[in-house]
Amino acid sequence: MEAAPAPVPAPTLSASGPRGVLQQNRQFLDFFWDIAKPQQEVRLAATESLLRYLRASEQEDELKYTLKRLIEGLGATREAARPGFSLALAQVLQFFEEIPLHAVLQQIKEKHNLERVKKKLFRNAAFGNFFGVLSLFQSGRLAKDKKALLECVRLLQSLAQYHAHLRDLPRKTLVDILSEIPEAVFEEVLFSALQADLTSAFSTPEQLHLLLVGIQKFPGVLKPSKLKILLGSSAIVTMENIPRLVQVLKTAARSEKKDRNLPPVGLDLLRVSVKEGAFELFWKEAVENGLLKEKSGPNSYMCYRLLGSALPLLSLDQLQVVLRGEVMRHYGDHVVSAQLPDRFKFAPEMETYVNSFLEGCDDPEKQLAVMIGFSTLTNQGYPVVPSFWKVVKHLQPAALLKYVDWLKRMFLRPDFDCCLDFTTIRQKQNQEKVNMTQHRVVRLRKWIIARLVSIIDSQGKKEEDLVIDVVRFCFFHAFFETQKPTSEIAETKSLPSVPLDGQSHSTAANLFFSLLQILNSLPVLGDTAEAAALREKHIHGVTADRNLWIYLIIQYASVLLSHEKHVKAVTPFTAEQRAAWDRMLQSLENLQKKEKESRSMEIFAFQHLLLLVGIHLFKTPAETQDLLNDLLNCIERAFDKKSKKKQQPDDEEPEWVEVIVEILLSLLSQPSLLMRRVSKSVFGRICPYMSKKALHLILNVLDPEQDQDEESAVVVMEETDKKKKTLLEDTNEEESADSSDDDSSEEDGEEDSEDENNNEGVDENFRNQLMNVLQAGNALGGDKSDEDVDDETMLALDENVSALFAEQQKRIQAKKDEKEKMRKEKILRRDFKIKVLDLIEVFLAKQPENPLVFDIIEPLLLVIERSMSSDSDKQEQDFLRKTADIFTNHLCRAKQYCRSVGDLQEDLHALLESLVKRASKHMDSALALYYFSASLYLFKVLKGNVARETATPLSPSKKKRKNSEGSSAQTDQLSGTGILDLKRVTMVYQEALSGFLTRRKSALTGSMFLDLFNRFPVMCKPLIDTLVKSITAGARQHQQSLKAVSEFKVKVDQEKVIKCLELLNFLIKTVNRQKLNVELAELSQTLQALSQQEGFGKSVRLDSLYWNVMKLLGFARPKKEKAVARPEHAPGAEPLKRKKKGFLPATKKRKNRKKAPPENGVESGREAGLENGAESCREAGPEAGQAAARKKNRKRKGGAGKAGAEGPSPKKAKGSHGQETQGKQGKAKKKKKANKTPAQKA
Repeated sequence: MEAAPAPVPAPTLSASGPRGVLQQNRQFLDFFWDIAKPQQEVRLAATESLLRYLRASEQEDELKYTLKRLIEGLGATREAARPGFSLALAQVLQFFEEIPLHAVLQQIKEKHNLERVKKKLFRNAAFGNFFGVLSLFQSGRLAKDKKALLECVRLLQSLAQYHAHLRDLPRKTLVDILSEIPEAVFEEVLFSALQADLTSAFSTPEQLHLLLVGIQKFPGVLKPSKLKILLGSSAIVTMENIPRLVQVLKTAARSEKKDRNLPPVGLDLLRVSVKEGAFELFWKEAVENGLLKEKSGPNSYMCYRLLGSALPLLSLDQLQVVLRGEVMRHYGDHVVSAQLPDRFKFAPEMETYVNSFLEGCDDPEKQLAVMIGFSTLTNQGYPVVPSFWKVVKHLQPAALLKYVDWLKRMFLRPDFDCCLDFTTIRQKQNQEKVNMTQHRVVRLRKWIIARLVSIIDSQGKKEEDLVIDVVRFCFFHAFFETQKPTSEIAETKSLPSVPLDGQSHSTAANLFFSLLQILNSLPVLGDTAEAAALREKHIHGVTADRNLWIYLIIQYASVLLSHEKHVKAVTPFTAEQRAAWDRMLQSLENLQKKEKESRSMEIFAFQHLLLLVGIHLFKTPAETQDLLNDLLNCIERAFDKKSKKKQQPDDEEPEWVEVIVEILLSLLSQPSLLMRRVSKSVFGRICPYMSKKALHLILNVLDPEQDQDEESAVVVMEETDKKKKTLLEDTNEEESADSSDDDSSEEDGEEDSEDENNNEGVDENFRNQLMNVLQAGNALGGDKSDEDVDDETMLALDENVSALFAEQQKRIQAKKDEKEKMRKEKILRRDFKIKVLDLIEVFLAKQPENPLVFDIIEPLLLVIERSMSSDSDKQEQDFLRKTADIFTNHLCRAKQYCRSVGDLQEDLHALLESLVKRASKHMDSALALYYFSASLYLFKVLKGNVARETATPLSPSKKKRKNSEGSSAQTDQLSGTGILDLKRVTMVYQEALSGFLTRRKSALTGSMFLDLFNRFPVMCKPLIDTLVKSITAGARQHQQSLKAVSEFKVKVDQEKVIKCLELLNFLIKTVNRQKLNVELAELSQTLQALSQQEGFGKSVRLDSLYWNVMKLLGFARPKKEKAVARPEHAPGAEPLKRKKKGFLPATKKRKNRKKAPPENGVESGREAGLENGAESCREAGPEAGQAAARKKNRKRKGGAGKAGAEGPSPKKAKGSHGQETQGKQGKAKKKKKANKTPAQKA
């Protein structure tokens, strides 16, 4: 905030008024302008500055002027200015307590008198009165001044009638005033003034709100006895007052329709009803039987808001009344039916109410009651609240534990008697004859499993015991059934009242694998020091004792499999599958024994992968069995060191890393986020052991040629209707489908009919079959009429035609199905490739120095090329974007690269040469850029690798090259190229540069070569000859430059030379900076001759670039001489005289009259002075007289000096001077002006 301005001494004023203030300080007046501005920050700053100024000046006239200006601003036309003036007036009154409030109120009434104001200013005056009272109230002094308080209340009462302008602002301000004053002041001053409003409390919501506030604020004044006098009843909520309360609530609901808020009168009625012990009466009669009966939107939404607002106010019994009442049922119906588009949805607002209640409630029983109440609001068994509800995070541990137990009980023994179940009207119309009990049980169990999974995913505080309990419950009921209860397995103690069907098991299995993904990313739980240390290290997916969550599940599964008498698997294991399971357990034990060895992270990764594949035996045992056996074999071969030493490698048997890669690719083909993450993690651990065959297994997946093959090494798995649902399954989707069955069926019918109409033309085979059928039935006989054909023949013909069309329709549908299947397969295949790109990204990040990186270049370039040329939808664009990002950022721009490529030297040179040539041949510059960038990467690799016999640190040689000069610099430069064959690479880039400079439609761009020169300055010297050659010689005009340029006629010539000069500027700077030995004499001569060409100096940019280059070559730019102004016509030369026919004579035109060229006589007369003026004019004749007249006119217009010295333009001078006769009419005027000129000069 700015410092307070220094007080300005004011002159002594005879009378206080604005004139004296205006003469003092402009800064003081600017405060009021800023107070009226719409920006709130500016208004607040101006108010603070005004207060500081008034405190510092202590001038009475300034204070009076301030009050006057602020009171005037209360009724400003600009709405944004009124609150600013009101706040400023409140601050002034708060600071200067000597100002009487009653006097200020009188000034406000006089300034904004509603009786005398004009009609068009009535609204401003009403607001002026209102904001004036608001200022007095905000000053904090109103409760101390009883007289002013009473006047303000009466003024607000009178303003309340202008509802069209002020709406309910006066009543709300009156309520605020009541909330701030003490009870004694209310009883002494305001009770009598407000008695009329209190008596008619049931008339309007504002008046009832005023009474309710008074009852809560002043219970000692508004006693039941006084209420009996005022209202006729000693309480507000009585059976007699219910009808009037309902009317008031309806009026309040309509008034708040646009604001979508609960009216204050509704919340106060809730509080008063609870205080009076009549909440049940109010809720049943006023809300459910009164407000809710009238089925209108505002009334319904007000009931929902009353329900949400009542939660913190009620006891446990009262909560049960509300949560099992008709308002809850009505709310559930709204949630289901509001899923259709363009419908107002109240569910987010209700979630806010519940979230606020749970966050502020300390009673676990109340929290549990509310959670159960909303969970039992079901639509045909399915709760209307989403399975993932964020409010769960506010549950206290005790309430959360009881809630989980209740969910498990409801899963095993669904009790629909405790549920508030309903069916919508649309569902009743579409209801089919099915077993509704079983249908509701399946829907409820589906939601409960999803809710249990969401509880683990919530952000609330959880204990490990709770998590493992939920995991075991979900796993057991997904894959096992109880045969006989046992104390060793807690899940067998309670048998389901309705046995789980296949759909329930499948749903539980899918959600269980979603739970595995949550556990994999779950932070360490617990309050111990070990758990806190693990959380700081960002370790996820383990318990406090460092065990994987999935490992605990495997142990639990082993316990279940060992109790075959008590539990039974939904899909029992075969002998081979059970053997694979036992082998997996043994392998896990072996891995845990080796965990303390040097490769512990690899062991951890393999252990995680093994556990994940093993748990899939319960979901897909047939497919997982072979995969698990292969994985076990790989792990044994990878970690068995003795077998590696003793046994000779078998050429036919693949290496273990290849089998692991195939397994990972198989896992990636499954639609599981957990599989994708674990596969990436494991692949990162085996990257150091990657072989060329293993890498090509991954690259073959990305090969575009493989898309045409139906049989591939990796099968992309397509999910059917039993596709695993995501964890956070939204109930809205299912309910919207239930509530819009008719619409969807109608739309499907329309789409089918459109498809039928849009079918392609009938094929020739079908046409022939139809002709044969018609001929067989004699339907094509032209001579016979329909009457000659009997009914049996017609029926047979109809049947044959119908059968033919049915077969044709089947063929058309089969084609559609095949096309849709191909489309889905393409999507799945593309999605699989996107996942495989993760492995390429991991390999480049983990092993950038591996020579296998070079095998990735061409496959990625092929993918980019095919993707850019194909028809790309969004998924294809994502695939292309990710591939290009990996290629550019993780490969070409990698800071680390292979340092041992001695054996690959020839192959890398050949690859570099191939990349540059392919970049030159492409027509698309964007695609050529990727090939050129790959060549620069290989250039960097070859240049960075040194021969083994001369392998020395690079940093000393770099320092020596910087300090060396002359030939030694060149020698060091050549030695810094490593194993790069500079001559061979130079020829490659030289050919590409020549093509770029000579081909009109070359895909190469200047930025590519600039990148080459910037990153590798060693290429500047070998390629500069090519540039000079292109500059000096060109076959065509667009190729010719510098030497071949003889003139600058068109813009193309200028632009061409400008590009050449830009390139020269960059090259010469690079040569100077690198201290290269380059001969530039020929270039200097060529550039000097260039400046002599015709039209060279017309382009400012060309001239500037030219001298920038010449300055680098040591030439200074000459200074330009100022051009001397030369007359357009020599003295004495007379322009051609030509008279235009049909136009006004030149002497009649004012512009020509004033612009005749001066003659010698006139010039001598101008220099001679007053004595020789007349004589010179006489000698000059009529021409001198005309010149003098023109001079007089120029003096008249202020242009005598300059215009007289310069000659006129030929166009304007045509026919205007040297003419003795332009016509008879102009002669007399000329003589008259010539005679008057000397006298005017004198």
